Amino acid sequence: MAGVPQPTLRTHLSRPPYVDPTTNIMYDTDNSEYEGWLTKQSVWLKDWRRRYFVLKGSKLFFCKHEYGTPHGMIDLAQCTTVKSADLKSKKRHSFEISTPEFTFLLYADTEQEKDDWIGRVGKAIVRCSSTYYSKKSPAADAQPAGITPMPPGLTPQQQQQFFQQQQLMMMQQQQQQQAVDEDDDDDFLYYNDPNNPNPYFND
Repeated sequence: MAGVPQPTLRTHLSRPPYVDPTTNIMYDTDNSEYEGWLTKQSVWLKDWRRRYFVLKGSKLFFCKHEYGTPHGMIDLAQCTTVKSADLKSKKRHSFEISTPEFTFLLYADTEQEKDDWIGRVGKAIVRCSSTYYSKKSPAADAQPAGITPMPPGLTPQQQQQFFQQQQLMMMQQQQQQQAVDEDDDDDFLYYNDPNNPNPYFND
């Protein structure tokens, strides 16, 4: 089943919320921006499991069934890149979502679905980074240097290249910002818990 923009024709069914196991915060997963089937590699066992993914805001949820309770989440605010990964995964239509600590491998059913997911996840990552830097800027409504709106009319391949360029610029900005504010713990974009490095991504 291809990923589909929301809303869809589904009007009478609702998906249960996702409950963060570490904070007990409840996340609504209805009215998603994009959703569909992907196959992901288990973080620990490295086997491949088919899951239904739901993109909403800065969160990417997944569950075993289309209307099932999500049992895992990728926080895109912690992610740095999304890109093709056919060679790394040895699977067709695959891509990876990377954080400073983990790389999540997934593959779609078709190349078009893969391109759609890369484009939408990449846009969410850029949006998260833009929000982060806007909050830190003295002018709250000023767009951070190097972050530019995506030009209209780009092909999926051009969108992917655009996002990769934006992500590289954002990483450079993050390094510069951390050098300036190295004494302020709140300035780090990524939260590292040595006892629980990634509580969101459960198999």
